[in-house]
Amino acid sequence: MIGSISILKFTSQNSHYTKNGKMKAIKPKKLQKGDLIGIISPSSSVDDPAKLEKSVIYLENLGYKVQVGKNVGKVKGYLAGTDTERIDDLHAMFSDKKVKAIFCLRGGYGAARLLDKIDFKLIKNHPKIFVGYSDISALHLAIFYKSGLITFAGPMPGVDFYENVSPFTEDMFWKFLTYSKKLGRINNPDDENILSLNSGTASGRIVGGNLSVISGLIGTEYLPDLKDKILLIEEMGEVPYRIDRMLNQFRLSKMFQGIKGVVIGSFQDCNELDPNKKTLTLGEVITDYFTPIKKPVIYNFRHGHLRNNITVPIGANVKMNATKKYIEISETVVS
Repeated sequence: MIGSISILKFTSQNSHYTKNGKMKAIKPKKLQKGDLIGIISPSSSVDDPAKLEKSVIYLENLGYKVQVGKNVGKVKGYLAGTDTERIDDLHAMFSDKKVKAIFCLRGGYGAARLLDKIDFKLIKNHPKIFVGYSDISALHLAIFYKSGLITFAGPMPGVDFYENVSPFTEDMFWKFLTYSKKLGRINNPDDENILSLNSGTASGRIVGGNLSVISGLIGTEYLPDLKDKILLIEEMGEVPYRIDRMLNQFRLSKMFQGIKGVVIGSFQDCNELDPNKKTLTLGEVITDYFTPIKKPVIYNFRHGHLRNNITVPIGANVKMNATKKYIEISETVVS
């Protein structure tokens, strides 16, 4: 009876679920030269306005048109404007039929404050490419859960596309957005090895992003059910005991029980640097939580706060082989 109620709840609130509770994903249309890209700041503002100007030039030099949200550049403490200003830009870009893709200028903090204000029906009815990472993970997860739209955890104009652009990052990113065919296996930059913590194989839709952002959504209506999913996590600037706290919240919330596998991205600057502090290593914390789940786990997947950053289509079907140490995108991600 409880299972039936749960399925009815999904189908009444989220029509992209089938009667058996399975999600139907929506793929955005591929980007073509001459298309209009919208830029918004749903989290924090850039520290230097020149980054926005240079990133616009970069996109225009590639043959795209650019439209900057009317509230981009505003500042309210650590936020890029008020909640109303930031949500207005997001809604305006999804409403504008001329805009074919929406790029988030940067991460930071603040995206989760918008979740209960988003018109997810608008997004479902006007699906388009949506890009960002880090704090933008909150939007990826909520948009996929509430509308079924596949989005892209990938490089942002104010971080990655204003100067010294990584050839690896841009090559993979633009392929995801412009190729309406399967990209297959995803390789690390410079042929760096993907590593395995727990062997085995798994397949499912990949969801996740920044660990602290995901943990902040546990218990809310904006985090997708992780059952039968591949969980992706990355982090930056959190010492081991804080990583421990977040992963323990996952464990106590039983979030690991139904997952098919785990992809561990970059944990940048997540070591304790004070030699006088007693600490576990990051590796010990990761091992403590992921070895016992007895599901395939790979790590050293180069996604996250990195110059050479792998774009990940959130909500897409993937296959992972932790025995042979690879991951592949098993479907097209744009139409």
